[in-house]
Amino acid sequence: MKSSALREVAEGVVPKSLISHVPRGFEVVGDIAIVNIPRQLENYRFELAEALLSRFKGRMRIVVRRVSPARDPNRVHSYEVLAGSGGLETIHRESGCTFKVDLSKVFFTSRLQYERIRVARAVRRGEVVVNMFAGVGPFSIVIAKLVQDVKVYSIDINPDAYKLMVENIRLNKVEDKVIPILGDAGEAIDEHGLRGVADRVLMPSPEHAFNYLAKAVEALKPQGFIHYYDVANPKVSLYDHLNLRVREGLRGLEVRWVMRGVRAIRSVAPLKVYACADLEVERATSRP
Repeated sequence: MKSSALREVAEGVVPKSLISHVPRGFEVVGDIAIVNIPRQLENYRFELAEALLSRFKGRMRIVVRRVSPARDPNRVHSYEVLAGSGGLETIHRESGCTFKVDLSKVFFTSRLQYERIRVARAVRRGEVVVNMFAGVGPFSIVIAKLVQDVKVYSIDINPDAYKLMVENIRLNKVEDKVIPILGDAGEAIDEHGLRGVADRVLMPSPEHAFNYLAKAVEALKPQGFIHYYDVANPKVSLYDHLNLRVREGLRGLEVRWVMRGVRAIRSVAPLKVYACADLEVERATSRP
């Protein structure tokens, strides 16, 4: 949706003195619109949502806002319904893939679409990938759809996310490429024989990745790549922050590593951004 849409529908609903507080953009997952309502507009949230739903009638079914941070360990938000009906289950399409999602039970954001494509384009034909925090499978499935001869071990601890991931693997016809695994990422690497098998490890959970960084190294072949995600302060050097975090996370391990790239992915609060470091890692031993 164009970034000015919410402001356009706000005209006539919100007093002119408050228009500057109306967010320019909003997120769309399937036929669900997710809006951010600042405190200055609290009393106008239902009118705004109804106006937005009317503007995009036929494309949107329901308008909601997040009312709680993501809950550990499954990173599930709570939502308030502002307009429309029908629940938080939807079908989301992106990059030629189809994802069944239930926002009341799993974490999913459409704002990672570019990041999913970016990572998939880095994967080489024939690679083995371990996705430690797979959710309903978007990173894993995009890779499987775009890259030939890959094998992706797709792990998540949330039973609801796992169930939807299995369904999404089937919907996208990548059963021969994506292996779904239910469980804690660190335990799954040990229990499913994934030590030393991966050319590439994905860690797309900024809140949890740091504590699993050493386990990600164990999953790698003697040489490989890790896409490490973390939370950063946008006022601090992104490179310095990620370099320090990776150094701390790998302290004591016999590894050499280089950051091949860093990038801010999206802002999630005034002083909080999700960021990624692309690491090239070489272990000192042939197997962990």
